[in-house]
Amino acid sequence: MSELLLGTSSWSEKSWTGNFYPEGTKPGDQLRHYATQFHTVEADVTYYRVPDARLVKGWDEKTPDGFVLSAKFPRSVVHAGKGPAPDAEILLQPEKVWPDVDRFLAAMSLLGAKCGPLVLQFPYFNKKTFAERGPFLQRLDAFLERLPDDFRYGVEIRNKNWLDAELLDTLRRHETALVLVDLMYMPHPADLATTLDPITTDFVYARLIGDRKAVEAKTKTFDKIVVDQGRRLSRWAELLVAVQERVTRTYVYANNHYAGHGPATVRQLETLLGE
Repeated sequence: MSELLLGTSSWSEKSWTGNFYPEGTKPGDQLRHYATQFHTVEADVTYYRVPDARLVKGWDEKTPDGFVLSAKFPRSVVHAGKGPAPDAEILLQPEKVWPDVDRFLAAMSLLGAKCGPLVLQFPYFNKKTFAERGPFLQRLDAFLERLPDDFRYGVEIRNKNWLDAELLDTLRRHETALVLVDLMYMPHPADLATTLDPITTDFVYARLIGDRKAVEAKTKTFDKIVVDQGRRLSRWAELLVAVQERVTRTYVYANNHYAGHGPATVRQLETLLGE
Protein backbone atom coordinates (compact mmCIF):
# COMPACT_ATOMS: atom_id res chain seq x y z
CA MET A 1 0.00 0.00 0.00
CA SER A 2 1.24 3.50 -0.79
CA GLU A 3 2.75 5.53 2.02
CA LEU A 4 1.41 9.07 2.43
CA LEU A 5 3.71 11.64 4.04
CA LEU A 6 2.44 15.15 4.77
CA GLY A 7 4.43 18.08 6.11
CA THR A 8 5.26 21.73 5.61
CA SER A 9 7.61 23.71 3.41
CA SER A 10 10.25 24.57 6.00
CA TRP A 11 10.03 24.31 9.78
CA SER A 12 11.65 27.60 10.76
CA GLU A 13 8.92 30.14 11.49
CA LYS A 14 8.89 32.35 14.59
CA SER A 15 5.13 32.94 14.44
CA TRP A 16 4.52 29.21 14.98
CA THR A 17 5.78 29.56 18.55
CA GLY A 18 2.88 29.40 20.95
CA ASN A 19 0.56 27.55 18.57
CA PHE A 20 2.62 24.84 16.86
CA TYR A 21 5.83 25.10 18.85
CA PRO A 22 5.56 25.35 22.65
CA GLU A 23 6.31 28.74 24.16
CA GLY A 24 10.00 29.21 24.69
CA THR A 25 11.08 26.84 21.92
CA LYS A 26 14.48 27.93 20.65
CA PRO A 27 15.10 28.07 16.88
CA GLY A 28 17.65 25.28 17.20
CA ASP A 29 15.02 23.02 18.78
CA GLN A 30 12.23 23.63 16.29
CA LEU A 31 13.08 20.75 13.97
CA ARG A 32 13.29 18.34 16.90
CA HIS A 33 9.77 19.27 17.99
CA TYR A 34 8.47 19.38 14.41
CA ALA A 35 9.52 15.76 13.94
CA THR A 36 7.20 14.73 16.78
CA GLN A 37 4.23 16.12 14.82
CA PHE A 38 4.93 15.25 11.17
CA HIS A 39 7.02 12.59 9.48
CA THR A 40 8.44 14.75 6.69
CA VAL A 41 9.48 18.30 5.87
CA GLU A 42 10.79 20.20 2.87
CA ALA A 43 13.98 22.18 3.45
CA ASP A 44 13.60 25.61 1.88
CA VAL A 45 17.00 26.86 3.05
CA THR A 46 18.85 24.74 0.46
CA TYR A 47 17.43 26.91 -2.32
CA TYR A 48 19.30 29.92 -0.98
CA ARG A 49 22.62 28.26 -0.22
CA VAL A 50 24.32 24.92 -0.56
CA PRO A 51 24.11 23.32 2.89
CA ASP A 52 27.34 22.31 4.56
CA ALA A 53 27.99 18.99 6.27
CA ARG A 54 27.52 20.41 9.76
CA LEU A 55 24.04 21.71 8.94
CA VAL A 56 22.86 18.43 7.38
CA LYS A 57 24.30 16.33 10.20
CA GLY A 58 22.35 18.55 12.60
CA TRP A 59 19.13 17.75 10.73
CA ASP A 60 19.94 14.06 11.01
CA GLU A 61 20.64 14.25 14.73
CA LYS A 62 17.39 16.12 15.48
CA THR A 63 15.07 13.73 13.65
CA PRO A 64 14.13 10.10 14.36
CA ASP A 65 14.61 7.08 12.16
CA GLY A 66 11.94 7.01 9.48
CA PHE A 67 11.74 10.79 9.18
CA VAL A 68 12.12 12.13 5.61
CA LEU A 69 13.63 15.48 4.68
CA SER A 70 13.19 16.63 1.08
CA ALA A 71 15.08 19.61 -0.30
CA LYS A 72 15.34 22.03 -3.19
CA PHE A 73 18.34 22.29 -5.47
CA PRO A 74 20.23 25.55 -4.92
CA ARG A 75 19.13 28.68 -6.74
CA SER A 76 22.55 28.83 -8.38
CA VAL A 77 21.60 25.68 -10.33
CA VAL A 78 17.96 26.30 -11.30
CA HIS A 79 17.87 30.10 -11.54
CA ALA A 80 21.46 31.40 -11.58
CA GLY A 81 20.51 35.04 -12.01
CA LYS A 82 21.96 37.61 -9.63
CA GLY A 83 18.67 39.54 -9.63
CA PRO A 84 15.03 38.52 -10.09
CA ALA A 85 15.54 37.32 -13.67
CA PRO A 86 17.06 33.85 -14.23
CA ASP A 87 20.25 33.56 -16.26
CA ALA A 88 19.85 31.15 -19.17
CA GLU A 89 23.57 31.28 -19.86
CA ILE A 90 24.25 29.53 -16.57
CA LEU A 91 21.26 27.54 -15.26
CA LEU A 92 21.61 23.78 -15.75
CA GLN A 93 24.83 24.27 -17.72
CA PRO A 94 27.08 21.47 -16.36
CA GLU A 95 30.37 23.30 -16.69
CA LYS A 96 28.96 26.21 -14.69
CA VAL A 97 26.68 24.64 -12.09
CA TRP A 98 28.13 21.20 -11.45
CA PRO A 99 30.45 22.25 -8.60
CA ASP A 100 27.36 23.38 -6.65
CA VAL A 101 25.48 20.23 -7.68
CA ASP A 102 28.29 18.04 -6.37
CA ARG A 103 28.48 19.95 -3.09
CA PHE A 104 24.71 19.82 -2.65
CA LEU A 105 24.43 16.09 -3.32
CA ALA A 106 27.41 15.31 -1.11
CA ALA A 107 25.81 17.19 1.77
CA MET A 108 22.37 15.63 1.30
CA SER A 109 23.87 12.15 1.16
CA LEU A 110 24.74 12.53 4.85
CA LEU A 111 21.04 12.04 5.64
CA GLY A 112 21.15 8.50 4.31
CA ALA A 113 17.69 6.92 4.29
CA LYS A 114 16.17 10.15 5.65
CA CYS A 115 16.85 11.99 2.39
CA GLY A 116 13.68 12.51 0.39
CA PRO A 117 13.34 13.67 -3.21
CA LEU A 118 15.46 16.60 -4.35
CA VAL A 119 13.51 19.18 -6.30
CA LEU A 120 14.53 21.31 -9.25
CA GLN A 121 12.18 24.27 -8.66
CA PHE A 122 12.36 26.40 -11.79
CA PRO A 123 11.05 29.97 -11.89
CA TYR A 124 8.70 31.27 -14.55
CA PHE A 125 10.73 31.70 -17.74
CA ASN A 126 9.84 34.65 -19.96
CA LYS A 127 10.86 34.88 -23.60
CA LYS A 128 14.02 36.80 -22.72
CA THR A 129 15.22 33.74 -20.85
CA PHE A 130 13.96 31.05 -23.24
CA ALA A 131 12.30 32.18 -26.46
CA GLU A 132 10.70 28.73 -26.61
CA ARG A 133 10.54 25.63 -24.52
CA GLY A 134 12.64 23.35 -26.77
CA PRO A 135 16.12 24.52 -25.71
CA PHE A 136 15.16 24.32 -22.03
CA LEU A 137 13.76 20.82 -22.40
CA GLN A 138 16.92 19.63 -24.16
CA ARG A 139 19.02 21.09 -21.39
CA LEU A 140 16.82 19.52 -18.70
CA ASP A 141 17.00 16.13 -20.42
CA ALA A 142 20.80 16.22 -20.48
CA PHE A 143 20.97 17.44 -16.88
CA LEU A 144 18.71 14.68 -15.56
CA GLU A 145 20.70 12.11 -17.51
CA ARG A 146 23.85 13.21 -15.71
CA LEU A 147 22.43 13.15 -12.18
CA PRO A 148 23.47 10.14 -10.07
CA ASP A 149 20.80 7.55 -9.35
CA ASP A 150 21.58 7.58 -5.61
CA PHE A 151 18.70 10.06 -5.11
CA ARG A 152 15.16 10.61 -6.34
CA TYR A 153 14.27 13.85 -8.11
CA GLY A 154 11.34 16.09 -8.88
CA VAL A 155 10.91 18.92 -11.39
CA GLU A 156 8.67 21.93 -10.80
CA ILE A 157 7.67 23.93 -13.87
CA ARG A 158 5.95 27.30 -13.56
CA ASN A 159 5.17 27.89 -17.27
CA LYS A 160 1.74 26.34 -17.60
CA ASN A 161 1.96 26.07 -21.38
CA TRP A 162 5.03 23.87 -21.01
CA LEU A 163 3.06 21.14 -19.25
CA ASP A 164 2.54 18.68 -22.08
CA ALA A 165 3.19 15.09 -23.10
CA GLU A 166 6.75 15.81 -24.28
CA LEU A 167 7.78 17.20 -20.91
CA LEU A 168 6.11 14.32 -19.08
CA ASP A 169 7.76 11.73 -21.32
CA THR A 170 11.14 13.31 -20.61
CA LEU A 171 10.55 13.01 -16.88
CA ARG A 172 9.39 9.40 -17.23
CA ARG A 173 12.58 8.44 -19.04
CA HIS A 174 14.53 9.63 -16.02
CA GLU A 175 12.10 8.28 -13.39
CA THR A 176 11.64 11.82 -12.15
CA ALA A 177 8.43 13.21 -10.67
CA LEU A 178 6.54 16.13 -12.10
CA VAL A 179 5.99 18.26 -9.00
CA LEU A 180 2.25 18.84 -8.66
CA VAL A 181 1.96 22.45 -7.61
CA ASP A 182 -0.98 24.47 -6.33
CA LEU A 183 0.07 27.97 -7.31
CA MET A 184 -2.09 30.95 -8.20
CA TYR A 185 -1.31 31.10 -11.94
CA MET A 186 -0.89 27.36 -12.54
CA PRO A 187 -3.69 24.87 -13.23
CA HIS A 188 -4.85 22.89 -10.23
CA PRO A 189 -3.35 19.39 -10.57
CA ALA A 190 -6.86 17.93 -10.56
CA ASP A 191 -7.58 19.95 -13.70
CA LEU A 192 -4.26 18.97 -15.25
CA ALA A 193 -5.13 15.31 -14.69
CA THR A 194 -8.20 15.62 -16.92
CA THR A 195 -6.05 16.15 -20.03
CA LEU A 196 -2.66 14.63 -19.12
CA ASP A 197 -1.34 11.86 -16.92
CA PRO A 198 0.77 13.82 -14.40
CA ILE A 199 2.22 10.71 -12.70
CA THR A 200 5.67 10.25 -14.19
CA THR A 201 7.31 7.85 -11.72
CA ASP A 202 6.54 5.69 -8.70
CA PHE A 203 6.04 8.56 -6.26
CA VAL A 204 4.00 11.76 -6.08
CA TYR A 205 5.48 15.05 -4.96
CA ALA A 206 2.99 17.86 -4.26
CA ARG A 207 3.51 21.44 -3.11
CA LEU A 208 0.69 23.65 -1.82
CA ILE A 209 2.06 27.15 -2.43
CA GLY A 210 -0.99 29.36 -2.91
CA ASP A 211 -1.11 33.11 -3.42
CA ARG A 212 1.46 35.04 -1.41
CA LYS A 213 -0.14 38.44 -2.05
CA ALA A 214 -3.60 37.27 -1.01
CA VAL A 215 -2.35 35.87 2.30
CA GLU A 216 -0.04 38.77 3.11
CA ALA A 217 -2.90 41.19 2.44
CA LYS A 218 -4.68 39.57 5.39
CA THR A 219 -1.84 38.88 7.81
CA LYS A 220 1.81 39.53 8.57
CA THR A 221 2.11 36.52 10.85
CA PHE A 222 1.49 32.88 10.02
CA ASP A 223 -0.24 31.51 13.09
CA LYS A 224 -3.73 30.76 11.74
CA ILE A 225 -5.75 30.11 8.60
CA VAL A 226 -6.75 33.38 6.90
CA VAL A 227 -7.77 32.11 3.43
CA ASP A 228 -10.32 29.33 3.05
CA GLN A 229 -8.78 26.70 0.79
CA GLY A 230 -11.27 23.98 1.70
CA ARG A 231 -12.55 23.43 -1.83
CA ARG A 232 -9.08 23.19 -3.32
CA LEU A 233 -7.97 20.83 -0.55
CA SER A 234 -10.99 18.61 -1.18
CA ARG A 235 -9.91 18.32 -4.80
CA TRP A 236 -6.39 17.48 -3.64
CA ALA A 237 -7.72 14.73 -1.40
CA GLU A 238 -9.71 13.20 -4.25
CA LEU A 239 -6.70 13.30 -6.58
CA LEU A 240 -4.27 11.85 -4.03
CA VAL A 241 -6.63 8.99 -3.21
CA ALA A 242 -7.17 8.27 -6.90
CA VAL A 243 -3.45 7.79 -7.63
CA GLN A 244 -2.45 5.83 -4.54
CA GLU A 245 -2.53 2.45 -6.28
CA ARG A 246 -0.06 3.71 -8.89
CA VAL A 247 2.68 4.91 -6.56
CA THR A 248 4.62 3.64 -3.56
CA ARG A 249 4.89 6.95 -1.71
CA THR A 250 3.29 10.39 -1.78
CA TYR A 251 4.87 13.55 -0.38
CA VAL A 252 2.76 16.65 0.23
CA TYR A 253 4.16 19.94 1.57
CA ALA A 254 2.08 22.96 2.57
CA ASN A 255 3.43 26.51 2.56
CA ASN A 256 2.35 29.23 5.00
CA HIS A 257 1.23 31.28 2.01
CA TYR A 258 -1.27 28.64 0.96
CA ALA A 259 -3.83 29.53 3.63
CA GLY A 260 -1.92 31.36 6.36
CA HIS A 261 -0.59 28.55 8.56
CA GLY A 262 1.23 25.58 7.07
CA PRO A 263 0.65 23.12 9.93
CA ALA A 264 -3.09 23.85 10.01
CA THR A 265 -3.30 23.20 6.25
CA VAL A 266 -1.61 19.84 6.75
CA ARG A 267 -4.09 18.91 9.49
CA GLN A 268 -7.00 19.97 7.31
CA LEU A 269 -5.78 17.80 4.44
CA GLU A 270 -5.21 14.89 6.82
CA THR A 271 -8.84 15.14 7.91
CA LEU A 272 -10.10 15.22 4.33
CA LEU A 273 -8.00 12.20 3.42
CA GLY A 274 -9.33 10.38 6.46
CA GLU A 275 -12.87 11.04 5.32
